[in-house]
Amino acid sequence: MKPIFSRLPSLPLRLFVLLLIAPALIIADSHFAFFAKVRGYLDTAVSPFYFLANTPKDILDSASENLTTRTALIEENRRLNELLLRQKSDLQLLGQFKQENNRLRQLLGSPLRKDEQKMVTQVLAAETDPYSNLIIIDKGTDQNVFEGQPVISDQGVVGQVIGVNKYSSRVLLICDSSHAIPIQVLRNDIRVIASGNGCNEMLELEQLPRNIDIRVGDVLVTSGLGGRFPEGYPVAIVSSVGIDRSNAYAVVKAKPTAELQRLRYLLLLWGNDAPRNTPLSPSEVEQATSERFTHNTKVISNLEEMNHSVDIQ
Repeated sequence: MKPIFSRLPSLPLRLFVLLLIAPALIIADSHFAFFAKVRGYLDTAVSPFYFLANTPKDILDSASENLTTRTALIEENRRLNELLLRQKSDLQLLGQFKQENNRLRQLLGSPLRKDEQKMVTQVLAAETDPYSNLIIIDKGTDQNVFEGQPVISDQGVVGQVIGVNKYSSRVLLICDSSHAIPIQVLRNDIRVIASGNGCNEMLELEQLPRNIDIRVGDVLVTSGLGGRFPEGYPVAIVSSVGIDRSNAYAVVKAKPTAELQRLRYLLLLWGNDAPRNTPLSPSEVEQATSERFTHNTKVISNLEEMNHSVDIQ
């Protein structure tokens, strides 16, 4: 009777046979070209498995390289944005305007302004309260931010800090209806107050005599009055000049130079004597302006004489 399963050679015997075959194949491979062709066919057949085995490693290496490159690009982009923002803010203070301010400081009775300390900050969010126009920035008391601190962009004045916590702060925009800022006309140094009407409207210059020398296209800059905003930063450009016939006042509106609806990176400014109290209200700004009205009238007349002499030259 035949067994159901045939008996295979024992394991030691098979090992012995393989050990005899292996040297024979090595010797034959070195002496006969036929085996080189066979080896080439076998390598061709097996090579896809090599690529398949290396695929996970290649994917991980590529992902790691892309992540490293992306991180480096993000950091480089952040650094270049900060550098560009600082340089643009410096360009706002034109050399000619600086020289003019140096000549006029004795007349204006204001101290020589040193270069301000600046810090880049990023907008985290915009508050959606329909009755106020606020943004949240990523700097707070840990970075020595204080209430009333001026905030600018690379295009002009944005607003001032009205609330500070450890890691963030709230900034009231100049377009808010509760905000007022003392400004001056760059062309002739006339000083006025600009009030917000909401960020969908233009800034409005308050209660001006109908014969005031302000024209469409005039650049309005911070006057430094009240010590809140440093002197000389762009605020708005006059967009329209009209007459309120019922009150005999000039109605002047101006468009902010900063794009208040598209804010991302901003600059916080520190002055050597920056006040650390609550922001000036419109009434306080008006009071400060009234106290210096007599002095400023003399200043304006002196400026007109100076401008006239420059024109003659």
